[in-house]
Amino acid sequence: MRRLNGVETLERASVLDALIRPVKRAASRIQHGRVGDALHGVWLGHPAHPAFVQLPIGAWVSSGILDALPGHEQESRRLIQTGLTAALPAVLTGAADWSQQNQRQSRVGFVHSIANGTAIVLYASSLIARSNGRNLKGKLLAYAGLTAVGAGGFLGGHITYRQAGGVNRAEGVVRAFPREWRTAAPLAELPERRLARQTVDGVDLLVVRDGDTVHALIETCSHLAGPLSEGTLVDGGAQLRDACVQCPWHGSTFRLGDGDVVHGPATAPQPVLRTRVRDGVVEVRSPD
Repeated sequence: MRRLNGVETLERASVLDALIRPVKRAASRIQHGRVGDALHGVWLGHPAHPAFVQLPIGAWVSSGILDALPGHEQESRRLIQTGLTAALPAVLTGAADWSQQNQRQSRVGFVHSIANGTAIVLYASSLIARSNGRNLKGKLLAYAGLTAVGAGGFLGGHITYRQAGGVNRAEGVVRAFPREWRTAAPLAELPERRLARQTVDGVDLLVVRDGDTVHALIETCSHLAGPLSEGTLVDGGAQLRDACVQCPWHGSTFRLGDGDVVHGPATAPQPVLRTRVRDGVVEVRSPD
């Protein structure tokens, strides 16, 4: 058996779950409605948290460089203050994303948040020490804060690139789907205005029939790969293309007609396949 590294061991640390559950319940309260959509980054088309962490990290790294040079104490203080101010939106966007992550991601994310929270406390303490004329202590506290930020950044990278947190789970699926027309199902076998799953060339599709019109989307939710066919059809009125499907796992909501995100936590649209009906048989192909 392959030996686990430190972060892989952290992923399996079920002892953290008792601490995570109440914090996650509190964090999930900010991820609903328009505020939640904004924090997740629906307006950006990808998670907002990675963008918002750039300013505090950049300000604190710059402060660390200035602290190593003589005569830049005032500039260093201003950069620390800037980083502390910019940390608030970074924390809120991160908390919104973390509240919807799976168990292993949540464990790493919990320690990630502790590291970054520690950095915030250390930088605030650095400002206090400097204000009291204890510049050396202030610099040491700031470098300790930078170390904590580095640890948090390492764990954040693990969540993103190793655990695929915030990654569009549907992108690779649709890119692998054939560009030629493929048979999906006889039209008569599809239920009217109900969610159905069809497997074509080994790929699961969400298929919804509206008379002689059929809407087909990649079934794997772009957020965390939830099965959309097991979700809820939110009726949009007379035109089914304006209706939405809501993922059963985290509530991400997509419009059937174009796959656009109506509500997060998903930020990437759901891929919509091209469809046609020939001789009573539904055919589908890649949207490209």
